[in-house]
Amino acid sequence: MSVLKTRFAAQAAKMLRQNASDAERKLWSRLRNRQLLDYKFVRQQPVGRYIADFACRDADLIIELDGGQHAPSTTDADRTAALAEHGYRVIRFWNFDVLGNLDGVLDTTASHLGEAPSPGLRFAKTDLSPEGRGEGGPAHTQGNSP
Repeated sequence: MSVLKTRFAAQAAKMLRQNASDAERKLWSRLRNRQLLDYKFVRQQPVGRYIADFACRDADLIIELDGGQHAPSTTDADRTAALAEHGYRVIRFWNFDVLGNLDGVLDTTASHLGEAPSPGLRFAKTDLSPEGRGEGGPAHTQGNSP
């Protein structure tokens, strides 16, 4: 996980926290202080060149809220890909979902938290053998075979 730590990013994140939308304030009221499955969330977290709405660093999960002016676009896909390069999974909700169905948003978020990868495997190579060492590994050297 990479976090951009610059004075500009810190000031921008602070401004975004101070000018939160109604949906962001409502969701934050239920995520803060480890209220959701004892996971710690932070808001307006700089990640790479972006600032994520909400991030759970322990579960490598980012929650993004999109307003009515924010129709799905290639920019969202680019942003999600960039955040994924830093080891995060991204889930998105519309503001009206948060305002009208907060319990559903929290249930969906909880299910994603339950799928959180092991912290040690976050950046593991995708070609690792699921069985372990595989043929020719230390367990299969001469004298160790059954």
